[in-house]
Amino acid sequence: MEDERGVAGFIKKGLEEELYGVDVAVNGEEALSLADITGYDLIILDIMLPGINGIEVCRKIRQKGIQTPIMMLTARDSVSDKVLGLDSGADDYLTKPFLFDEFLARIRALLRRKPADIEELKCKTLRIDIRSHRAYIGDKELVLRPKEFTILEYLLRNSGRVLSRTQILENIWGYNFDPTTNIVDVHIKALREKIGRICTIEYIRTVRGIGYSIDDMEETST
Repeated sequence: MEDERGVAGFIKKGLEEELYGVDVAVNGEEALSLADITGYDLIILDIMLPGINGIEVCRKIRQKGIQTPIMMLTARDSVSDKVLGLDSGADDYLTKPFLFDEFLARIRALLRRKPADIEELKCKTLRIDIRSHRAYIGDKELVLRPKEFTILEYLLRNSGRVLSRTQILENIWGYNFDPTTNIVDVHIKALREKIGRICTIEYIRTVRGIGYSIDDMEETST
């Protein structure tokens, strides 16, 4: 619907002005597909999505084991609608019309909540301690610079998913760089070299033309 697309465009523009990276799905099927293949920090769902509605999209996302925070954004303001939305797996429920400042505050609150219950991320012998901000391969510490650690954490949080260079830029640096920059590749190269000094497992896989993912590969022969 044109009005809803206008609202989506307004929200996208406002969030991008706040330096968030934003994708917009035009229907429920596309929303499910994006949630399945992309490691988002937050999902904002309108209940009145064409095709599969937002409630069903939310349920299906949770059934897939995706724990990304979800905010329901809708004109439905009855208590029963709010209960239905929250029971389907949403973390927050905001009704239209809304103040954009409140919308941003709720987003910040959801983003703060996300990592709180995770203290360690692992893939085979590679693990990172979120609280101490330290990384290890087996019992050997992997000494990383802050941005290297943050990239590794982002990849591990999205293990099994391919993350584009744009996604990594927007999530790690927080704003859009020149799309021709090679800053992501430089940091990935440094990460690989540091991992390679300790073990022969190639954890970070390049998917040509798309980006990078954490891979659970067996050790290569030397």
